[in-house]
Amino acid sequence: MRQCAIPTPSHSGFHAVGIIFFILGLGTLLPWNFFITAIPVPTLTPSHLVSPPQYFKARLIVGTSLTVGLGGNSSGTQRDPARDEFNFNNWLTLLSQLPLLLFTLLNSFLYQCIPDKVRVLGSMSGILLLFILTAVLVRVEMPPHSFFSVTISSVWFINSFCAILQGSLFGQLGTLPQGYSTLFLSGQGMAGTFAASAMLLSMASGADAQTSALSYFITPCVGTLMSIVCYLVLPRMVRCCTVKASYPVPQFFPSPIGEFFTPVCCFLLFNMMDWLGRSVTSYCLWPEKRLWLLPLLVGLRFLFVPLLMLCQAEPRTRLPVLFHHDAWFILFMLPFSLSNGYFVSLTMCLAPKQVLPQESELAGAIMTFFLALGLSCGAGLSFLLKALL
Repeated sequence: MRQCAIPTPSHSGFHAVGIIFFILGLGTLLPWNFFITAIPVPTLTPSHLVSPPQYFKARLIVGTSLTVGLGGNSSGTQRDPARDEFNFNNWLTLLSQLPLLLFTLLNSFLYQCIPDKVRVLGSMSGILLLFILTAVLVRVEMPPHSFFSVTISSVWFINSFCAILQGSLFGQLGTLPQGYSTLFLSGQGMAGTFAASAMLLSMASGADAQTSALSYFITPCVGTLMSIVCYLVLPRMVRCCTVKASYPVPQFFPSPIGEFFTPVCCFLLFNMMDWLGRSVTSYCLWPEKRLWLLPLLVGLRFLFVPLLMLCQAEPRTRLPVLFHHDAWFILFMLPFSLSNGYFVSLTMCLAPKQVLPQESELAGAIMTFFLALGLSCGAGLSFLLKALL
């Protein structure tokens, strides 16, 4: 690739370019977060108290776009809300991470053959078109099995494009000052908060079911379009030709705020703390001098798995409930999400600096591959965790 003058933190152009990388980071994880925020989740309350206001669950039960939307408004007959005939949560997670893994690996070999601009703009254009399709489907009636097949296929291709996009951008960031990587990762952390906020606004708007769901899925279309514009502006900003991120989520509180607990205390809380953890690496890179501690600290995070599974989540048939109060889930979620953002950002920032300068782009691409590998393993493990619950 052709090298150029990249603004450093002391340069006047750093802030403008940093904002662009923040928006690009936001755009890379918008697809995953908008899908995962709208999937069906297990509920912690009896079914007659709270029904999770989830778009995909409604479409897979009722089978039309006219009956139930994000706000949970219904005019048709619904089945038992705890019944999950399609295992949509697990399949969406698995079929999101598998293409992320495969195409991240493929991108590691193709980065020298296909120009960055083609890979990045082509991927974002594909994501935009598929999200437009997802928004259009809100107004298209179809049987649940057909809707499931179309949605899962769309998820596969969207995440394939996301893998190429993330691998390309992380590879470029490996050649740039560390400050840009931190801003990019902070943008990724903000994507979940962005999606959760869109869900909350959709639920609180009081609009009808179709309008609520349609406005929710139009939002990532606008976000992706902004990312495309930012990437097109980026070369001019840096004065060169080419510039080179699941556990079952419970719902608690048999009270008036129960409907909002999942988007607020699960999605919004997790993503805000995840973003905070990513942002901390702007000021602290511990244990940078003792890297042997890093795998040990990351391994300790496995303790959160049994802790979260022992919270009050329904339906469950095997594991007992040890932490009955809703506050326990929030207490566990805070360090879980904070450490997630911190260690993801820390490893992505430090890895390219451990190799020779000419190998830093490849190191960034390889790190993205292993990040996708870990997410894919976690997605596969979700089937076992659900069975154990």
